[in-house]
Amino acid sequence: MTSDPIDPGKKGRKTISGILMSGSRKAAFFTQLEWVKILFRNLLGFDPYPGTLNLQLSGEDEELLAEVRKGPGIPLIPPDAAYCQSRAYPVRIGTIPGAIILPEERVRIHDQEIVEIMAPVSLRETLHLQDGDRVDISLML
Repeated sequence: MTSDPIDPGKKGRKTISGILMSGSRKAAFFTQLEWVKILFRNLLGFDPYPGTLNLQLSGEDEELLAEVRKGPGIPLIPPDAAYCQSRAYPVRIGTIPGAIILPEERVRIHDQEIVEIMAPVSLRETLHLQDGDRVDISLML
């Protein structure tokens, strides 16, 4: 029996839950860079909405994300060295495709328990979400 790299003993759990919080509003710029849009279109099959959904994780959800980080993910390699490399991990929020974005360098503006989700639509508007709501993210790994 082989071990699942994203199942750290959580009985097959493939969902991360977090509390929705407002971000710094800097992601809109990043998500609309032409090279980011091209990478997302080619590698993940969608154009990113200008912005991200920020979730604050805790406990087992942080542990599961740490296990996800160990997986290969989809490399997002910028054409300009001014930007750091990241990895995308496909997810679904309900029926909406998206991706957790994890920079490879310590350039995060958030603590480790904050995860940013990119999707083709405004998840807040589409799913009628507000700060403080619990959001479940299904890992598609």
